Amino acid sequence: MAVTTVAIHMVGLVFLTEVMRKRSPKLRPHTSPLRQMIFILLVVLGLFLIHAVEIWAYAGVYVLVGAFEDFETALYFSTSTFTTLGYGDVIIDSQWRLVSAIEGFNGFLLIGWSTAFLVSVIARLRSTETDWLDHLGEDD
Repeated sequence: MAVTTVAIHMVGLVFLTEVMRKRSPKLRPHTSPLRQMIFILLVVLGLFLIHAVEIWAYAGVYVLVGAFEDFETALYFSTSTFTTLGYGDVIIDSQWRLVSAIEGFNGFLLIGWSTAFLVSVIARLRSTETDWLDHLGEDD
């Protein structure tokens, strides 16, 4: 599952990067703060969707192996585990504890990867904005 979710994450980030690349000329996020906010919001929603797919995949595995009887409980447990929140109100059988521990570590890494991606997108926006502002008066 860790390999699968890392692959999902990588494919998701590549797809998100391509969408940003294709939509950026139309959105022109460097031209106004509102456009920047919309662009960043779309990136965050894309990251949220990627993580949701990964969490649902773990939940599906928990149901498939019989660790939980219903998908809602598996999804709640998976979300709590993936985000390393770990409420502890839903507990998995001892035979699956290692899988849930790996999910927590895996989620921690993937959330960190998403954070680094988001920071790089924002830094790139700021860099583009600065370049655009630096060349603003050159045509005069």
